[in-house]
Amino acid sequence: MKDLYKNYSGIIWLLTGILLGSLAGSIFGKKIEVLKPIGDIFLNLLFTAVIPLVFFAIASAIAGLERGNKLTRIMGVMCAVFLGTVLVSAMVTIIAVWLFPIHETLTGVKLIEATSDRSVGDQITNIFTTGEFYQLLSRKSMLAMIIFSVIIGFATLRAGEKGEAFRRFLQAGNEVFKQVFILIMKMGPLGLGAYFAYQVGVFGPQLFGAYARSLGLYYSVGAVYFVVGFSAYAFIAGGIKGVRKFWKNNIVPSATAVGTCSSIATIPANMDAAKNIGIPDVITNVTIPLGATLHKDGSSISSIIKMAVVFALFGKSFNSVDVIVLALGMTVLVSLVEGGIPNGGYVGELLFISAYGFPPEALPPAMIIGTLVDPMATLLNATGDTVAAMLIARFTEGRGWMDRANEPLTSPSVSTA
Repeated sequence: MKDLYKNYSGIIWLLTGILLGSLAGSIFGKKIEVLKPIGDIFLNLLFTAVIPLVFFAIASAIAGLERGNKLTRIMGVMCAVFLGTVLVSAMVTIIAVWLFPIHETLTGVKLIEATSDRSVGDQITNIFTTGEFYQLLSRKSMLAMIIFSVIIGFATLRAGEKGEAFRRFLQAGNEVFKQVFILIMKMGPLGLGAYFAYQVGVFGPQLFGAYARSLGLYYSVGAVYFVVGFSAYAFIAGGIKGVRKFWKNNIVPSATAVGTCSSIATIPANMDAAKNIGIPDVITNVTIPLGATLHKDGSSISSIIKMAVVFALFGKSFNSVDVIVLALGMTVLVSLVEGGIPNGGYVGELLFISAYGFPPEALPPAMIIGTLVDPMATLLNATGDTVAAMLIARFTEGRGWMDRANEPLTSPSVSTA
């Protein structure tokens, strides 16, 4: 019993904090908002640490390879897995919308968030690059920073022996910031507990308003996809053993995702979970950070639900072939956009509203739904990266990848089974 507590004490305390916070929020309502600064402090520490953690993880992973190694294959498989799981989640949601149509009347809501009026060219430029080096240090420039990290990794690799000292620096930095995350998570029970109290107390009542039916459909589909879909992916990746290891190590990432509503803040927890599962370091260090910005199963489900609501609002059918094909394409684009720029969800909503020719009045209901489903969407977006990394390991390392956990990155043999 003592050993059991020692192994799971962190998770026990984290869940206790979340439970107490949720209970306090339901009891005291909006008065619990006084605890929000505690949650903000914890979240700010995570955001501060995650930028250097991701930089060192990606750069050191690439710099530690040997030329001609398997990185190209990993990247190709990663793109296929990301695209495949996003499309699967979208198609599952479309079927759910057909089975449980949304016919409620949604009233207009005041637009409370400003959207960007920059040109498409400027938006694309700012997704992939920044004008100054210091801007790379902001989480708002996450994708640009990841691209820069990849470049640094390849440059170190090309430098060979002359870059050996810098390579060791990257590897040391990676280890140091793993420990930084461990220290920050010591205050996880308090920080996440305060955040859960705030969310339940302030936003809980809105879930039972005019959007209840669409929200109920989203949370139902999301819950089924989270349990059944992720279990299926884990089974494909590693059989029954893969399913057990995924769910055993998915508790902390799930709590972090729901508590912070941030895929980026969940990166350290996901990387730690991936290591415990046995995913090779080179896959973990590349897939998890990239997945946080480019792989969004939860946003895919959200996108389809919002489209269905807008179609119902304007009395249009959501079942013709051309509408569905365009919906799948827009879902992929929205998944990319949401992770690439600040307030990306609102830009994504503008994309599909413009694509279908709806008037501006269609935007507020979509925005409100997007806001209210954010906890579940983040849960699926963030933890889906870990199970995606398992699939990538399966397709690049072969069936026995969990038994060969964290072998040296320069291993010349790569199974294609």
